[in-house]
Formats: sequence, structure tokens, C-alpha cells
Amino acid sequence: MLGVETGVVIERVDVDEDAGEIVVGCRLRKGARRRCGRCQKRCPGYDNGEGRRRWRALDAGTIKVFIEADAPRVSCREHGVTVAAVPWARHDTGHTRAFDDQVAWLVTHTSKTAVVELMRIAWRTVGAIAGRVVDDARAARDPFDGLTRIGIDEISFRRGHKYLMVVVDHDTGRLVWAAEGHDRKTLQKFFDLLGPERCAKIRLVSADAAEWIAACALDACEHATLCLDPFHIVRWATQALDVVRRWVWNVLRRLGVHGQAAQLKNCRYALWKNPEDLTDRQQAKLAWIARHNHSLYRAYLLKEQLRLVFQHRGDTAVAMLDAWLAWARRSRIPAFVALYHRIKRHRAGIIASVTHGMSNGLTESVNTKLRLLTRIAYGFRSTDNLIALCLLDRGGHCPPLPGRN
Repeated sequence: MLGVETGVVIERVDVDEDAGEIVVGCRLRKGARRRCGRCQKRCPGYDNGEGRRRWRALDAGTIKVFIEADAPRVSCREHGVTVAAVPWARHDTGHTRAFDDQVAWLVTHTSKTAVVELMRIAWRTVGAIAGRVVDDARAARDPFDGLTRIGIDEISFRRGHKYLMVVVDHDTGRLVWAAEGHDRKTLQKFFDLLGPERCAKIRLVSADAAEWIAACALDACEHATLCLDPFHIVRWATQALDVVRRWVWNVLRRLGVHGQAAQLKNCRYALWKNPEDLTDRQQAKLAWIARHNHSLYRAYLLKEQLRLVFQHRGDTAVAMLDAWLAWARRSRIPAFVALYHRIKRHRAGIIASVTHGMSNGLTESVNTKLRLLTRIAYGFRSTDNLIALCLLDRGGHCPPLPGRN
């Protein structure tokens, strides 16, 4: 009923009806004693520690259950003096393994309030449990095994420009690594963990156009190709289009054509949105721009043509991109001439994206779910527990419910 493994002798069961508790006294058989709590190796005894300890187990109906046993210390050659291992709990914790696993499953499937009320623990305790379960799972199985295509991005998780750097596996869709930070030094920690042998297996890396991400990834992964995210490239064109719109609006105001300036100010959504998403009113505004302002309309067509590049693959997309670059270079629209130079610098990454069909869409999808988890994790003491919750939910480390293997 307790989920206690072999090698354990139940000595007694005490029921305290007033306190609503059941205490199960245990002792370890000879073969299970004197093992290091960290590496599980047999070690010589050191002392009796602080005497008997209790571990919270899963409730029996409405009554709390505790396992009580001796907690001697051993002298490990690798880890020094440490508390001896017990088969029903992870090292350095006050809950049984089954209790931790149930909390970890609940926190990824139910609400914060449900976990706290059902398990009768504090929310901060949930964060610590998530950290233990994830550490245990990642120690049992290499989280970086088989990585060949990865996506790199960052999300804001707290006020004051606090960021998480995340790495996603494109083949499985799971989050494989996350750390607090927003710079090359932070990202380098991931590649240091990966090691030269596994870095050599990385073939494709998707990211935005941040220079430090590209430099760090390509320096660490010599066989990798960088694929720039199409969404960010198209956003550059949208921003350039908005620069042109504001410039035209200011020119019309200075010339005293206030009526056309007012209409132009209300046309920005018609210019930003994709043609298939325009309402009838927005289509009419776009037609008005085509009749009255050819420079702004050409800027709009340049934006749309760049967006169409990423709807094709292979040689067709490359030819369309080169044609767009030639058009933007001779457009005599300063914002798009500047965009031409910017895209030309990143041409190799864009071509890799349209050739391999790689984008950061999957990473952005994971980020959307991580933003929800950052709100759920409000109240955790450390960022490590937040990262553990993210890995638990999106990294494939959530354990099954006890007894449902």
C-alpha cells in the first residue's frame, strides 16, 4: 500500500486518531543498509545521524501517513559524510518517492490551488519537489541524446528584464534546456553541457537574427547550419513599412493636406495585416493608398513580396529572395534600401531556412506555454524551481502517477 520496495521490514503501525496520522515504523534489511544517498554505493558507516526520521507518504483516504526509520550517516569515498539511502525516498527530502511523483504529475495536469489543497503542502514545497523529480529524471536518462536540430530563443519571465534562455528539440518538440540569462555567456553553458562530441552531431540551428546567438552556436557546432526565423525577417519588413507610412504622414501634414494625413493614420492595420485577413473596410483603405500614394503602396508590395518568399521552398524561394533584394535595392525608399543591406548580410541564414523548412515556430509555441508556467510558478523561491517546472511540463520528465506504470 505504501509502495515500499523490497529490502524493508515493517516493524509497527501506529494510528493517532486525534492527530489524524498513521506512522509506519520500518527498518532496512542488511543488504539495503549503508548505501550512499547520492550514488547508492555500499559505504562504511559513520554514525547514527540525528536518530529516527519521518517521511511523508501518500495519504490513506483522509489520514496523513508517515514512514519512520533510522537515518544513519555513511562515509562515501566520492561524496563524503552523507545520510544513508532509503529505498522509499529520494536523497535529502522529507517525502516519499511516490508522494513526490504524484505532486509532480498534479502540477502539470491541474491548477495550483488543486495541488496545494489536495496534497496539503505549501506552494514553495511544490517547487522544490519539481526540482528533485526533474534532477532525478535527467540523471537517469541523457536529455541531450539524439539532438540534431535545435531551436534557440528567449522569453521574459519577470519584470526588470529577467529572461530565460531556452533550447528546444525540433524532432521531438520538447524543451531540452533552460537557464536564466540573455547573453552569449548564458548560451555557452548549454554547449558546454553538450560537449564537443554531441555538438558535432548538431546539423541545424534555428534562431532569430541576434548576432551573439549565431556566433555562439556556430562556434560550438562546427557542422551546424544557422536557419533564421522567417517571422523575424518579415517583421523587419513590417517595421520598415511603418517607417515609410509615418514619413508620408508627416509630409502630408507639412503640406497642409490634413484630410489625407488623417486617412493615412488610420490605415496602418490595412498595411500590416495579410491580404487574406483584411476586412472590406481595410481593403478599401488599401485601394485608396494604391490610388493616392504610389511610394507607400510600393513599400506595402515589398513587404508582401518578402512574406511570399517564405511560402516556397528550395530554388524557387532562393530565386524569389534574390529578385526581392534587387527590387529593394533600386526602390529608392530609404527604409527598404536599409532593409536590403540588412537582409543581404543574413542571406545565408535565410536561404538555409527556406531550403530546410526550418523556423522558430515550434520554439515560439513552447515559449507560449512557458509564459503560462511562469505565471503559475509565482511564489517559487528560486528561478531553478521555475525552470524545473518548465522541464517537467514541456521536457518530457513528468512521471506517471504512482501505481499506473
